[in-house]
Amino acid sequence: MNKLLLISPRSFIPAVCAIATAAVAALPATSMAQTAPSNQAQKIAQYREKLAEYNKARAAYEVVAGPYWDEIARKRTLRRAKQQRKEKTTPADYVLAQPPVYSGPPKPEDPEKKAPRDIPVVEDFLRNAKEHFGFTPERPANDEQYRHAYAQLALAAGLTPEQAVKIYAFESTGNGSYDIQAGLEYGLPTERAISTALGYNQLLGANSVGLLAKNGDKFVAALRAKANAADGERKERLLKKIATLKKMIAFTRTVPDEWSAHVKLAETPKGQGIHALVLDIDISPLMQVEKLLTSLNYAKRMGYTKSLSAAELEMFNLTGDGNGFDMVSMPDAMKKKIPTANFFQRHGFERNLIAVQNNTVEKLIAATDAKMELEAKLDGAKALAAAFELHNQTR
Repeated sequence: MNKLLLISPRSFIPAVCAIATAAVAALPATSMAQTAPSNQAQKIAQYREKLAEYNKARAAYEVVAGPYWDEIARKRTLRRAKQQRKEKTTPADYVLAQPPVYSGPPKPEDPEKKAPRDIPVVEDFLRNAKEHFGFTPERPANDEQYRHAYAQLALAAGLTPEQAVKIYAFESTGNGSYDIQAGLEYGLPTERAISTALGYNQLLGANSVGLLAKNGDKFVAALRAKANAADGERKERLLKKIATLKKMIAFTRTVPDEWSAHVKLAETPKGQGIHALVLDIDISPLMQVEKLLTSLNYAKRMGYTKSLSAAELEMFNLTGDGNGFDMVSMPDAMKKKIPTANFFQRHGFERNLIAVQNNTVEKLIAATDAKMELEAKLDGAKALAAAFELHNQTR
């Protein structure tokens, strides 16, 4: 989701629509008739003319941009090898120039293009979980119940309240519910899902697959401990949930333990069913906490002993554990001048306004922290902070 949007869409969209309506109304009818294509053939001809202009400009841009991003990838591969050997990086290990900026005409919209395939949403995850695994998540009675379950687990895992609350605020708008999905944050009728990212830490479908493949046995053990302490119907539900979870874990392990394989599996109907676990009161908090804990443990394995701030930990979320560690562990002098492009795939960087506008490591971490501070003041974040405070006192 767009972490830079500080203006509420509720106030922004009506204002834009009003301005646009007034501008159109002011145009003479003859002018509108002259500019509007009279038929589909004319639309296609105009499209092809604009496309030719775009392709020419883009080709000229690629002469510069292609080699730049190739060098970014080459140096990142070399840094990963250094990182595994626990060797320190130097400025020479990075591309120090900012990426070239495309300034040509935008790509025109194809009038014959079919509507893009809808990104799956909660209803799809639930339907596929039921169809392929016979599973319906046990959803929390309300967000307050979920907050307390999440806070208890996060504290027990060693996460700090500052880390958990600020990352929730940054990822979930500061007011997001346990089932918030990227693109559907504000309940507007025009909203569309922009990814499968769900919940407090915005787990993607591929995250759910990967978490089960790597940590499924840990989740089963946690549920079994709950079942052993329960009785009656609650115990029966947990035992049934464990049996289903084991089937899901086995499915996630049918592919190599690689991100690309997890992405492909998550796009299948059965893979979408796995993502419904993010809605379950017993399993979802385990997954959300484990996502952050995995990054903390990675930093520790690499010899990083300092406590990570929430903004630093978010770098792991934003760019992956290896890149995140690379960013937070470099000397402050390097953070001031190393471009953020070094830590992203090209398509991810070009879509990420916060990384483009805050184009050095130092600026990106500072901008992330500022956004966290702002959204941590919202009601959802304050309620989560209160849950952490309560469980901190009773530990």
